[in-house]
Parts: sequence; structure tokens; C-alpha cells
Amino acid sequence: MRYGLLFMLAAMVVLASPPADAQRHLMRPRVPPDKLAEARALKNPLPSSPEIIEQGKAIYHGKGTCFNCHGVEGNGNGPAAAQLNPPPRNFRHHGFWRHRTEGELFWVIKYGSPGTAMAAFGPILSDEEIWSVIRYEQTFAQRHGRRGMGPREGMGPRMGPRHKAESPRDREDPADE
Repeated sequence: MRYGLLFMLAAMVVLASPPADAQRHLMRPRVPPDKLAEARALKNPLPSSPEIIEQGKAIYHGKGTCFNCHGVEGNGNGPAAAQLNPPPRNFRHHGFWRHRTEGELFWVIKYGSPGTAMAAFGPILSDEEIWSVIRYEQTFAQRHGRRGMGPREGMGPRMGPRHKAESPRDREDPADE
């Protein structure tokens, strides 16, 4: 009986480990449910130009201090990341840009994220500065996903192109390359 309790305790520790928890939280929206539709409707008014991306980069690594949590390369491993639960978003993860919109990122940067260490940067950064940071963060996506396009129309927040009935021709979307 004693070994059974030890085994059960060990299993609970393994199941509650940070990697599993981090994966579970990766795709969950960080915008409160009552604000999600409003956030998803927001569109970045700034072009994805080299000048705007450079402005965003300067803010990410400077005034915005984003790198402290999200890392210099945007992979969620900044100097402060190890102490955070849930962990900071990894902008290089293949699914990150497929499951959220630019508006959701804007909302989280401006107002913060309840239940996380993500503070509200609205008092520190202007809306234009926030949008330029998002343009820079999109460069971390490289060729993953739809780069800030969020869920496809008609699909729920946990659905992707492989979760619906589709023809083989539909599977090859140039925007997903």
C-alpha cells in the first residue's frame, strides 16, 4: 500500500511537470473571453516595412523590455522566464501565429494578461509603438504558420486546417508555408 501511494504521488508530479503545463497553455488565448471578439477585430494599421520592424525591434530590446521574458530571439527563454508560470509566449513556436490575431497580441501588450506575469504596457508604450513591436515579433515566425493571421474564418479557437473536412487540394495553402 505504501508503494502504491508513492507511485501515485510520483505519477502526479510527472503529470504536473512544467513542460506538459507549458504545452497546455501555449494555444490558450490570454485575452479574457468577454474581450476576445473585440481584440480579434483589431487590425495593425502599420505596414510590415523594414523601418517599422526596426522601430519595433528597438522597443522590444529597449523601452518595452520584452526580451527579459520572451528572449532575445523571441523563443520565450529570456532571463526572467524561468521564474514565470505560465511561461512567456514563444513567438518562434510553429503554432503560435496560427492561433491568435495581431489584435489579440495588441490587447495583451496594452492591457496585460490576467493570471500571467504579462504586465500592461499601455501606460508605457503608445498604440503605434505596440503595433510596431508586433510587426517585429512577427519576424520571429520565420516561415511558420500564417504570421499573425489567427484562426481561419469559420473555425473555432482550437481548430486548425487539419481539424475540418477538406480535400487534398485544400491542404496545400501557400500562406502556411
